[in-house]
Amino acid sequence: MTPEQLRRTAAWRRAVFFGLTFLTSLFATALMYDILRANGFTPLEKAGLALFFILFTWITGAFWTALIGFILRLGGRDLAEIHAVEAVGRTLRGRTAVIMPIYNEDTERVAAGLDVIWSSLMRQPQQAAFDLFILSDTRKPEIAAAEEIAWRTLVARHTAQGRIFYRRRDFNTGRKAGNIADFVRSWGGAYDYAVVLDADSIMTGDAIFTLAAMMDAHPRAGIIQALPLPAGRDTLFARLVQFAARLNSPMLASGLAWWQLGEGNYWGHNAILRLRQFADHCDLPRLRGKPPLGGEILSHDFVEAAFMRRAGYEVWLLADLGGSWEEVPSNVIDYAARDRRWAQGNLQHLGLLPMRGLHWLSRIHLITGVLSYVSSPIWLLVLTLSTIIICMDALQGFQYFVPGSYTLFPSWPESRATEIVALLSITIFVLLMPKVLGAILALVKPELRRGHGGTGKLLISVLVEQVFSTLLAPAMMIFHTTFVLTTLAGKPVTWNSQERGDRGIGFVEAFRRHKGQILIGLLWGTIILLIAPRYIWWMMPILAGLVLSVPLTMLTSRASVGLWMRRRGLLLTPEETATPAVLTELVDRLEHGAYTKEPAPVGSPALAAMAAQTGFGLAAAGNGAGVGNGAAASNGATAGNGVGAHDTAGSGELGAGEVPQGIALRRADDIRGIQAPVALPERVPLQMEAATPQYLRPRDAWHGLHKLLSAPWSTTL
Repeated sequence: MTPEQLRRTAAWRRAVFFGLTFLTSLFATALMYDILRANGFTPLEKAGLALFFILFTWITGAFWTALIGFILRLGGRDLAEIHAVEAVGRTLRGRTAVIMPIYNEDTERVAAGLDVIWSSLMRQPQQAAFDLFILSDTRKPEIAAAEEIAWRTLVARHTAQGRIFYRRRDFNTGRKAGNIADFVRSWGGAYDYAVVLDADSIMTGDAIFTLAAMMDAHPRAGIIQALPLPAGRDTLFARLVQFAARLNSPMLASGLAWWQLGEGNYWGHNAILRLRQFADHCDLPRLRGKPPLGGEILSHDFVEAAFMRRAGYEVWLLADLGGSWEEVPSNVIDYAARDRRWAQGNLQHLGLLPMRGLHWLSRIHLITGVLSYVSSPIWLLVLTLSTIIICMDALQGFQYFVPGSYTLFPSWPESRATEIVALLSITIFVLLMPKVLGAILALVKPELRRGHGGTGKLLISVLVEQVFSTLLAPAMMIFHTTFVLTTLAGKPVTWNSQERGDRGIGFVEAFRRHKGQILIGLLWGTIILLIAPRYIWWMMPILAGLVLSVPLTMLTSRASVGLWMRRRGLLLTPEETATPAVLTELVDRLEHGAYTKEPAPVGSPALAAMAAQTGFGLAAAGNGAGVGNGAAASNGATAGNGVGAHDTAGSGELGAGEVPQGIALRRADDIRGIQAPVALPERVPLQMEAATPQYLRPRDAWHGLHKLLSAPWSTTL
């Protein structure tokens, strides 16, 4: 499809999607307005109506995305999108680096995952086009030592000298985004593309090959995002998340790809980047002001997608690509801890909205990222306003005679029972229909139906997941509200490594984290029972979730409960009923991998053999132990540079401590310090320097509005 055809297709699709979303929301809001104004329209009710419109628009967008995706999944391929089948039979033209940034991670899990990924990739006929980089930002010495051992083990196991590389930075400037930027500045020029993995990512070799081939096939694509599905955890909470995502995410991804097309988003992992364009356009600026809303950008992925699109390159979601997985936190507490970091990162995107040159759909992505957390305090505020209004009505009673009026006839209350039933029905329909559509899709496709355990077990699982998600939602609402308020109050988050594995939560920890929520639920329920007891039934799901948050968190954190469900065929996913080979291999590697076994002493024959096999040797440097890289250079000469513990890792053309040309001096610390004895490829740097951000002025906004109205859906602001 030509760029002009793509623009026209995107224009009418987005007109349809946003038109349906806002028309549905306006209709529901009109019903609510009719209900509220029947017996007076107070300022509290007006505020509640405005908030209701925002919330209903939010859930309506998800409804229409799901419905579009459902139709696509039933009906076949969308010709305007890119599809994985285009990669079949292609010969790769570019070289690809597979990179995994890590930070204080479980080394055995990281090494087992990389072992599986590399093994699968090496079974590809064109595997020579790929190299693997482990990019460590680890700060704990004992974990760093384990990483070095695991890396040497991987190199020896796969005879992968010159193919699998490891480096650890002295300073983790910029966190994950800075870690990737360091790779781009150091070796990005040697590769055309980079597949970015998280520490818990698993991808098949076929999926990685497909991403690289799709980059070759679509030169206008700057980022192509695969769909990572959660898998691999056993606690009840994780299995609830895995089941819901496996049932609904492919459908939702198809719906998103339908109206986003080449203005999609990037989720930071299980995706491929076009490196030169990424280097030229996607370095992150510092935001105005101080943390938590200013300073370094924490949630980098949405921003990098927006910058790539601003430069004129497309960002695609490859919705039909399989072979891509990730892991999820195993309990409510760890899930909330991850959301605390993401909440601050997404709220920072408010400072990017007035930046000049962004595509209008990129701004929508940034806003939706903010709303994914701000919707919780909005929901809490709507519930609070509803409670206040109900309690005030119960205390005051209905005013049959307006004060100051002298009339013989009372003002009778007006009933809006029909409108109330209609609005309630529409709300339930919009909320639940995405899950219903996902279940229908699984039922009509035999392979999916069997993968979820059959018709009966699938329907029971949908019900179980809905019950637990309803009960867990109020606690997450309070968590998210707290995160938003503390961020806006100026309290930054500590960005630590993520808890992984099936971690159970005890009573003390659960009570400490939920005690405020229990108190809120008890006080809230008591007030309603004392003042407006009939309203308690409407609030029961909210109050029950808050009051029972401790036992719910403890129960759902148990792997034994999740495995009990699995043995009975509940909450099953296709990855469990017909486990892909790479996931089976991952379990086997974790049981028998022993990647961090203590190495032989320095000077021993075993270590010498390892050094000879992998190309490493220890060399004396003027400032201490350095690295002797004995790998043969491309011109037949031997590069024998020695790199000290705090020197820049050089190539045959750079001396120790030199900064390669094109790398800014102010970023020198970001690229210095290879603290392990490693053999790294010759540096082929790409210049990556953030431009000073420019923001919209009032006249820019007016000019952009004029362009938007005169050439809809295709302009940038």
